[in-house]
Amino acid sequence: MSLKIIVAGGLGALGRAVCGHLSMRGHSVAAVDLAPAPDSSEYPTFGGVDLADQAAVATAYARASQALGGLDGVVNVAGGFLWETVTDGSIESWDRMYGMNVRTAAISSKAALSHLSGGGAIVNVGAAAAADSAMGMAPYAASKAGVMALTQGLADELRDKGIRVNAVLPTIIDTPTNRKDMPEADTAAWVKPEAAAKVIAFLLSDESACVTGVGIKLSLAG
Repeated sequence: MSLKIIVAGGLGALGRAVCGHLSMRGHSVAAVDLAPAPDSSEYPTFGGVDLADQAAVATAYARASQALGGLDGVVNVAGGFLWETVTDGSIESWDRMYGMNVRTAAISSKAALSHLSGGGAIVNVGAAAAADSAMGMAPYAASKAGVMALTQGLADELRDKGIRVNAVLPTIIDTPTNRKDMPEADTAAWVKPEAAAKVIAFLLSDESACVTGVGIKLSLAG
């Protein structure tokens, strides 16, 4: 069954992998992102959209849904990371992480609901660190714990409407940015974006029709 999916944060490393994998499987995809849209794309792309701005997202999703001819699901990839201790860091960093990770997912999900009247699926990208934080990870981990709380609460809210809400919880995703920021790290156990995209595709599909309110940890032995 071909699906119509919006990927919020679709121009980042994971977002591009999700869009590419879904397209390869025959689904229709639209990418929405703060980054400028490329000059050409294989699928509808809406750039320059502040995903923390409710009105901007609602407008973009109406356009994306029209371009796709409907909507069956949304993937909330957009987010951010910082490493900062509570002792030496800024309280404003907590607001920044909340805004980038929780607010964007909540606004995206809310904007999609009017287009998912016939049921569908929402997949959020959380983080394994939400359940196993460490020094310097508190602002980020707390915000990703908020993404999981959003996932569970919204899943219960939408259960009777036939809309499933789940999350993937990666450890470290193997992206150029992460390799640059952690040049000495052992990348053997890092999750490839393409591998994460396959799990996300499963959670969007009818194969996961009985799965909602779940967070799936993504990690590799290494």
